[in-house]
Amino acid sequence: MIELSPELITILMLGGLLVGVLTGFPVAFVIGAIALAFGFLVWGDIVGQLLYGRIFMIVKNYILLAVPLFVFMGLMLERSGITEKLYDGLYLWLGGFRGGLAITTVLIGTILAACVGIIAASVTMLSIIAVPHMVKRGYSKSMASGSTCAGGTLGILIPPSVMLVFYGPMAEISVGKLFFAAFPAGLVLSALYCSYITLRSLLQPEIAPSVPLEERAVPFIKKTTILLTSLVPPVLLILSVLGTIFFGIAAPTEAAGVGAFVATLLALAYRRLNWQVFKEVGLGTVRTCGMIFLFLVMSIAFVGVFIGAGGGEVVKNFILATPFGKWGAFAVIMLICFILGMFIDWMGIVLIMVPIITPIAEVLGFHELWFAMMICVNLQMSFMTPPYAPAIFIARGAIPPDLEVTTGDIIRGIAPFVFLVMVGLGLFIVFPQILLWLPAQMIK
Repeated sequence: MIELSPELITILMLGGLLVGVLTGFPVAFVIGAIALAFGFLVWGDIVGQLLYGRIFMIVKNYILLAVPLFVFMGLMLERSGITEKLYDGLYLWLGGFRGGLAITTVLIGTILAACVGIIAASVTMLSIIAVPHMVKRGYSKSMASGSTCAGGTLGILIPPSVMLVFYGPMAEISVGKLFFAAFPAGLVLSALYCSYITLRSLLQPEIAPSVPLEERAVPFIKKTTILLTSLVPPVLLILSVLGTIFFGIAAPTEAAGVGAFVATLLALAYRRLNWQVFKEVGLGTVRTCGMIFLFLVMSIAFVGVFIGAGGGEVVKNFILATPFGKWGAFAVIMLICFILGMFIDWMGIVLIMVPIITPIAEVLGFHELWFAMMICVNLQMSFMTPPYAPAIFIARGAIPPDLEVTTGDIIRGIAPFVFLVMVGLGLFIVFPQILLWLPAQMIK
């Protein structure tokens, strides 16, 4: 064992994490290696037993069973064909407005967020389906790709979000309450996105023209029928998951099981379910959850060593010493999370930072649920802020090459939406009841 001051350990562990991420190695392995190295330096040979006990305590948490079920639900819906039907229904109604196709894309992203909850799936589906429609009808490439990324990333916030399932145990907050605080937060962001698209389309009609009348000349009854039949399945799925939680019928874990079952039935109803699809969805669930739980275990080890060696107190004292009282400390926390989001996956930020900053929020006197949602909304930007920005690279890979949409087009397109997330954070600061009212109505 080596005597190291808590301040030195804090600098070395956080600095090592940043350097390790920049090397390009998988973040889970970087985090785990730092945890084991510094744990051995601080505690010696017993570090293995200490980390095992902490990891076992977390991974046996019953609520985490919801993760593979929600992942399965999202992957099954990706294969069901629900996105194409939604786009067809909304296209006929909104295509005649300037910016209507971009608004349609955001609305579909919002609906998918309440059904899928997997960013890669949502952004990929919208990139394949929506971007070609927009670009070929005269939309600017930045508007088309920006609205696709913004709408597709709402799934990390709007429940059933895997991020919220992890956040709850880390902060010891009810996952059900997080779900119903996140729902209005996601809807506010969606409304801000649609308002921006509408306003900019009116000011610059050439970047988002309306669809010609002959392309949407469908009788009123027929297009109403198309819209309603496309909306019913996702509404049933949303009610089967969120409704059972809100009315106290089931906990999030059981609701996730219901959602996975309903998603399978929807794929069967759309005649997309066969053995090959079931096999691919199952394997995809195993791969995704394997990565998620490896990240979980390594992050828990890192946090255990960091807090046990005094790093948590160092960070706490640093944040509490900032000027302008509790709001100055809050601004520092939000800035740290924003900067980390440029380099690290949301999972690393939640699993590492939440156990450290949650006690600080309690000392500062913030409502724990409100504070949790502010962090989650902040992390919405991490998907769209380079250099990490997974939404940019997912869209870049999924958009058909013949459209010649560049990475620069996508970055220019998402910049206004990142600013709109900041506007949303400002609204939640001024009107905290936007986030707190609905959870208070839940039936216990």
